[in-house]
Amino acid sequence: MTVSQEKLAEIARCAWRIRRYAVRMGEVQGQGYVGQALGYADVLAAAYGHALHFRPDDPQWDGRDRFLLSHGHYAIAFYAALIEAGIVPESELESYGSDDSRLPMSGMATYTPGMEMSGGSLGQGLPIAVGMALGLRHRGNPAFVYNSMSDGELDEGSTWEAAMSASHNALGNLICIVDINNQQADGPSTKVMGFEPLTDKFASFGWHVQRVDGNHLPAVVRAFDTARQLPESRPRVILCDTLMGKGIPFLEAREKNHFIRVDPPEWQQALAILDANRP
Repeated sequence: MTVSQEKLAEIARCAWRIRRYAVRMGEVQGQGYVGQALGYADVLAAAYGHALHFRPDDPQWDGRDRFLLSHGHYAIAFYAALIEAGIVPESELESYGSDDSRLPMSGMATYTPGMEMSGGSLGQGLPIAVGMALGLRHRGNPAFVYNSMSDGELDEGSTWEAAMSASHNALGNLICIVDINNQQADGPSTKVMGFEPLTDKFASFGWHVQRVDGNHLPAVVRAFDTARQLPESRPRVILCDTLMGKGIPFLEAREKNHFIRVDPPEWQQALAILDANRP
């Protein structure tokens, strides 16, 4: 399916708003995984602004596509996407990370509408996604399951057990998205546990594989469309190479680590840069 320039422009505006919501939430608490949110915003915009089937006013609609946030520390990015999608009202943004907020600093399904799983213990998302995809197929439900995960989760054996199981069960309703920003708590992901050649590894497990620049919106949108329309009954994965801090040059250039430090005056500086570059 060819996406029009008008639609791409609309999705680009979604990505811009997701970045802006994430920075605003980060300013509320003075911290947060904003580097990942900025880097992953294009992927989330393509998901919630184009690919996913959902009803904003009915997050538990049985026909919805399930989007699992396996990397629970990306919650600030995901909340921004939920606000953009109309599932969470923008008015709740200021409550981010506060007591009794529906937007805790790490994602929890019991708190947040649209949150399908409580992530955080990395490596759990893909096994859960496999179970959901099996269950939906057993019930004759045509919905897709999207599992969003970090490259650090490639260190986990449970991820690869689930990848093997998904292929064995020919789960054509399962789409995995891997954010490859090459950063995790102990250093560059590829130095902590080398995972390349990742395309070949997933292909050897029987998956349909696409690898794209996760900050090039047209490529991301095409990858989502290809994954959804693939006629073969096998799982599909989209490997997205992203840049932490994308859209804020001084954060893009900052020495990369798992948790980018943002000093108090820099939140407003970041918002000003985003506003000056509004698509």
